[in-house]
Amino acid sequence: MTSMASRRAAELRSAELKKDLGRHNELYYLGKPEISDREFDRLMHELQALELEYPELATIDSPTRRVGGAPSEGFEQVAHDPPMLSLDNTYNLEEVEDWVDRLERLAADEELSYVTELKLDGVSISLLYKGGVLQQAITRGNGTVGDDVTENVRTIRGLPLRLKGAPPERLMLRGEIYMPRTVFDELNRQREAAGMALYVNPRNTTAGTVRLLDSREVARRGLEVAVYQSATAFGPATHADTLGALQDHGLPVKSVWQRCADVAAVEAYIEHWREHRHELPFDTDGVVIKVDRLDLHTRLGRTSKAPRWAVAYKFEAEQAQTVVRAISVQVGRTGVLTPVAELEPIFVGGTTVQRATLHNYEDLARKDIREGDTVLVEKGGDIIPKVVSVLLDHRAADSQPFEIPSTCPVCGDPVVRYEGEVAWRCVNPACPAIVRESVGHFVSRNAMDIEGLGDKLIEQLLAKDLIKDYTSLYQLKEEDLAGLEGWGKKSAVNLIAEIGKSKHRTLAHVLHAIGIRFVGERVARLLAEHFGSLESLMKADNATLEDIPEIGPKVAASLRQFFDDKRHQQRLEALRDAGVNLTQPRAEAASVEHPLHGKKVVLTGTLTGMTRSEAKKRLEALGARVSGSVSSNTDLVVAGEKAGSKLKKAEDLGVEVTDEAGLVALLG
Repeated sequence: MTSMASRRAAELRSAELKKDLGRHNELYYLGKPEISDREFDRLMHELQALELEYPELATIDSPTRRVGGAPSEGFEQVAHDPPMLSLDNTYNLEEVEDWVDRLERLAADEELSYVTELKLDGVSISLLYKGGVLQQAITRGNGTVGDDVTENVRTIRGLPLRLKGAPPERLMLRGEIYMPRTVFDELNRQREAAGMALYVNPRNTTAGTVRLLDSREVARRGLEVAVYQSATAFGPATHADTLGALQDHGLPVKSVWQRCADVAAVEAYIEHWREHRHELPFDTDGVVIKVDRLDLHTRLGRTSKAPRWAVAYKFEAEQAQTVVRAISVQVGRTGVLTPVAELEPIFVGGTTVQRATLHNYEDLARKDIREGDTVLVEKGGDIIPKVVSVLLDHRAADSQPFEIPSTCPVCGDPVVRYEGEVAWRCVNPACPAIVRESVGHFVSRNAMDIEGLGDKLIEQLLAKDLIKDYTSLYQLKEEDLAGLEGWGKKSAVNLIAEIGKSKHRTLAHVLHAIGIRFVGERVARLLAEHFGSLESLMKADNATLEDIPEIGPKVAASLRQFFDDKRHQQRLEALRDAGVNLTQPRAEAASVEHPLHGKKVVLTGTLTGMTRSEAKKRLEALGARVSGSVSSNTDLVVAGEKAGSKLKKAEDLGVEVTDEAGLVALLG
């Protein structure tokens, strides 16, 4: 009896805490907190304790879900329904007026009004609520398929896990995840204090954060989200009323949107934010203009990639004048030498710019940028600084062109340029710069996926001479790590375990990780599945390699050059000695008798019995080549539900089309 009473008391207290925490969370983001952070944490800890004792109380809308959970193994890919379209861009007011003129012709008998919104510079996200509870969050991906990042998005405190009022049973929303400038600046201050490389900009940092496998780290990053569209019709007749209704349900909608009666009001909105955008606490790269009436959205329709009822106006990149103090040279993972302009600090595009990449020596020579030059600097897309041009009137009389170094600025070895390439590169695998970058690539998620080995630790290990290259990682011991600054026994044990786990990755992972030129994830998988072992691959000559579909002379030559180098041979032998798996199950040979063998197939629309990825694998197993675009060389188009422009193009070109049932029959 007492147990039942305790259970009932816990249930009541849990419900009360969830309600209070939800309310205080909302007040915090409205800038009207009623309790201290310490008191908020105390309430959260009380709820966590109740859920630990009574696990059934830990519902998916519990505020405790915001603190993140154990690291995940990866992200499942999910199809968007409907697809997440991109927007057509305009770059000046004349193009905006042209867009309005086209709309007025398409809807000649209607009076048009618009809604203008700031275009946040972050990561697009699709949010699904069922019964008012957040069920799923999917990245934009390619617009058709994205990654399921629900656990990470649940940690964003400004996003309600349960909606207010009486929302529709199913509500599909579009939004943008972003990182406020103050949060980004503080994150970089912490990294600088820890001796870590600084993040480049909030957008890239947001994109990386959303895809972290550890949602607990995501929870610490201070991301925010703004909802800007409903993909579900649920009552309102206009987009403006929809935004208001979404706000009433507790969803974060940026208050800077505006209803505009005509194009003059649209242009006034653009002009205002062009001038004042840097006063905002977040980054914006333009304005989105939408037709207000939702019934006209259906009537105006869409092109193959974008709706006709909306368009983006992109702010022009800001420019400023400064001086090139020096031209330095960076050495990347593949040995490519990249010239970088070291600039007199200049404020442009809302930030202070001190460096700008010059891309390559051909671009440097074409622009004839020299040390001491006065240059015009632009933030391309308001993100990446670049030198636009040299102001020759300011050039000193004794100025000299920048000379391409004949040796690597890091290791001193001669640099080379391969035929047909513009890049100069260091080809010394032992070059410290190449080693540092190659170790970072080796441990990355799509390579050997060694969690916990970040840039700072790699720098420490190299500086302390604990590793010489990526093969040395497998010789590390717990005591090596425990003695490093900021490392204790537990973290050392965890990392050694992660390194041990990586020994069981496939040969495809290893081939991608070791950094062979022109060998990315797909080529690595093709090679691994074809040869089955590293030993067999290393014995293959150019002709044998070129017989493999998608392996041309350039890739074959790069493979042979890599495997013939004694230094690379020694590293691969070290991986073998460390117990790293260097084999992979061979792909079953496709029967040349099968009607799909050698055929070019395009998949479009949504498949119900299998994912597009599964269909692609099965087609490739039968010898088909799966392409992403339809052309006169396409042999077959498989059209699933809601097939779009690819189906129409196939019909126009007279390409054979089948449906999912036909595909299943062909696959047998």
